[in-house]
Amino acid sequence: MRRLLTGYAVSFNKRHKRSGHLFQNRYKSILCEEEPYLLELVRYIHLNPLRARLVGNFGLLDSYPYSGHSAVMGRRERHWQDVEYVLKHFSDKIERARALYRSFVEEGVSKGRRSDLVGGGLVRSNEGWRPTKGAERRKGDEQILGSSDFAIQTLRAARETWERSHALKIEGIDFTAVQNHVARLFQLNPEDLLLPGKYPNRVAARSVFCYLLVRELGMTCTAVAKRLGIGQPAVSIALARGEKLAKEKGFTLPERIK
Repeated sequence: MRRLLTGYAVSFNKRHKRSGHLFQNRYKSILCEEEPYLLELVRYIHLNPLRARLVGNFGLLDSYPYSGHSAVMGRRERHWQDVEYVLKHFSDKIERARALYRSFVEEGVSKGRRSDLVGGGLVRSNEGWRPTKGAERRKGDEQILGSSDFAIQTLRAARETWERSHALKIEGIDFTAVQNHVARLFQLNPEDLLLPGKYPNRVAARSVFCYLLVRELGMTCTAVAKRLGIGQPAVSIALARGEKLAKEKGFTLPERIK
């Protein structure tokens, strides 16, 4: 998102012969507990153009091209937007689902801006993390939106992931060790994992390689991209493909690699 927004800001400034910031704040992503926040967030975000007075009334929002609402309403087609996932929460029948969804979104117009739809649920203190109470909620971890139990489970899982990657590094497992491990799994020469090409076995191996490096060893996609001589988006795509393959085949990094 940083690369996307920076690139857009630069091109916009050149096109309009201006300088300075284009966006007010940095991009912010929040890990959301699906119930009860998903639909509330969908509604709140899709009403942004109306609150910002970019559209004159709610009816015009249905066709507004720069919001996901128009795609959910079937007025715009975007293959990358998972419209069905939202609509299935309202009805299995598409037209009824859209009608119920639209009514649900319209009900949010009177609610205005909502300070509760930000991260929170825990407060960081000298004693560690504890559940928030009332107004304290706003002081919580703004990367997590959900109940205290959800936030605690998320942080615990993140800690376990960090501890595993740290333990692997202590054992001397690095980029080369993972490269040799994956090469043995796919019966390839280690150098093959660094070569471009569309051979199915090599593509699968490189995908698993990216997955293990990022998800288990803790390398960033940018660092992996640099070592492989490819773009960061290509690593992200390979990672997703590799995660699926690794789970299907049961591939993981052993605590020690010979």
